[in-house]
Amino acid sequence: MAPGISLFLKDEAETIRFGEDLALALKPGDCLALSGDLGAGKSSLARAFLRAMADDDELEVPSPTFTLVQAYDLRIPVAHFDLYRLGDPAELTELGFDEALQDGICLVEWPEMAAGELPADRIMLKLEHEGAGRRVAIVAPRKQAARIRRVLAIRDFLDDAGYSDAKRRFLTGDASLRAYEAVYAEDGKRRVLMDWPPLPEGPPVLDGKPYPKVAHIAENAYPFVAIANVLRREGFAAPEVYKVDYDQGILLLEDLGADGVLDAEGRPIVDRYRASVACLAHLHSLTIPQDIRVTVNHVHHIPDFDRTAMKMEVRLVLDWHLPWKRGGTAASDAERDDYLAIWDRLIDELDTAEKSLLLRDFHSPNIIWRENETGIERVGLIDFQDAMIGPTAYDLASIVQDARVTISPDLFRQLMDDYLSLRRVEGSFNEIRFLKSWAIMSAQRNCKLAGLWVRLMQRDGKPGYMKHMPRTLSYLSVALKHEALAPLRDWCVRAGIVPSES
Repeated sequence: MAPGISLFLKDEAETIRFGEDLALALKPGDCLALSGDLGAGKSSLARAFLRAMADDDELEVPSPTFTLVQAYDLRIPVAHFDLYRLGDPAELTELGFDEALQDGICLVEWPEMAAGELPADRIMLKLEHEGAGRRVAIVAPRKQAARIRRVLAIRDFLDDAGYSDAKRRFLTGDASLRAYEAVYAEDGKRRVLMDWPPLPEGPPVLDGKPYPKVAHIAENAYPFVAIANVLRREGFAAPEVYKVDYDQGILLLEDLGADGVLDAEGRPIVDRYRASVACLAHLHSLTIPQDIRVTVNHVHHIPDFDRTAMKMEVRLVLDWHLPWKRGGTAASDAERDDYLAIWDRLIDELDTAEKSLLLRDFHSPNIIWRENETGIERVGLIDFQDAMIGPTAYDLASIVQDARVTISPDLFRQLMDDYLSLRRVEGSFNEIRFLKSWAIMSAQRNCKLAGLWVRLMQRDGKPGYMKHMPRTLSYLSVALKHEALAPLRDWCVRAGIVPSES
C-alpha cells in the first residue's frame, strides 16, 4: 500500500465535488470500499460519484440497502453495493461481485460486513465527522493512490486558477497517455483540461536514446504551448492556453467546440474536409519560425522530421506488422536490410521537397468544426504538440487519407485538386516535386500505421485500432503507385503486405 491520503471536506458541496473527482480517478477493476458511521457522507459521496460517471446530475441513485446491489451501465459500468444487511460474507459471490469487478468498478458501502471477501487491493476510504465538515482518509495500492493524488493535484490547479467550484467531467482519452476533462466554471463556460503527467524516461531504442527522443515525440507541455501560440498569431483557430503547470503537465485550454468533420455515421462531411484542406494550404504558404519563445526561460525548437525519426517509424512494419501477419515469424535480416535501404533512398529524394511546419496528425480526431466562424477560423486545430519541420506533403497525406475514415476515391481527388489549385496561385509551387514527396510521405505514414495498429493491440491491449488496418493498407497501395516508390512496392508485394496488382 502507498502512504495514506488525508483531506478535509468543509461542507456538503466539497463532499460532492470530491465524489465527482473520484469518478475521474477510478478504472475498471477498482473496488472502492466506503466506511464511516451513519450520516458520515458515504451515500452523498457515492451519489456524486455515480452522477459524475453518468454525466447526469439528475441520475436517480436509489439506496441499495434492501436490494444489496444496484448496477449502472455507464461510461465504466459501476455496481453499487450496500452490505449493511448482508447475512453472510459468502453471499457477496452470489450478488455477482466478481463479475462486476471484471470490467467495471465496485462501489461498496459497509465493507466491514464482508472484509474477508473483498479484494486485497481495494481502495479503502473512511469518512469521519470533523467539526462542521468531514475528514477523508484513503489507503490504497500504489497505482490507485497515484491516480487519486493526480485528480487532487488537478483540483488544486483549478483552485489556483480561480475555478475552485468548477465541475469536472471526463471528456476523452487518446492513444497516448494524455487525458482530457471538461471543466464547467460558474460563468457557464466550458473549458478543456489536458492531463499530461510526466513519465519516467523509457528504455533506449537507438543510440542510447528512448523512443520519444528518437522520434521527436513531445514529452512535456512546452511544445504544445509554443505551437498553439504561433498558430494563433497567424490567425488559425488553436486553443488559447489559460493556465499551465509545466512541471505537473496540466493545461487549462479554450474549448473550441464539440463538432467535428464527420457525420453521425462516421462518414466525412465533404464541405468540412474541403475547408480543412484549404486551411492546410494556407498554413503551408507561410514561413513558421523554428524557434519559438514560450516563457522567459524557455525557447522551443521545433524538431526536424529527420531521417532517424522517419526510419524509426517505418520500422514498425518490420517489428510489429510482419510478425503479426506471419503468425509470429519475424522479418529476416535480408528483408530488414532491403527495406531500410529502400527508405534511405526515398528519404534522399526528399532533400529538395518543400518543408515547413507539420502538425503531424492533421485528421478527423484533431479537427474541430466551428460553424459560426469564417475562413480558416472555421477549422479548429488541436493535438499538435508533436509538430515538426519537414515535408509539407505529410499533413496533406494525413487528411486526404484519414486513418480512421474511409475517404472515397472521388473525395480524395477533390481534396487533392483543391489543395493543388490553392498552392498553384503562389507561383513558385513545384507541383511535380510536391506530388512525389506526397507519395513518399503517404507511404511513410501508412507503413508506420500498419505497424502501430498491431503494437496498440499486442503491447497496449487496445485491439479496437485493428479495424483501421484494411483502410491503411489500401491507402498504402495508392501511394505505391507513384513511380518513385516502385522498389518499395516490390518489397511490400514480396513481403505479402500488399497484393501484386497494387
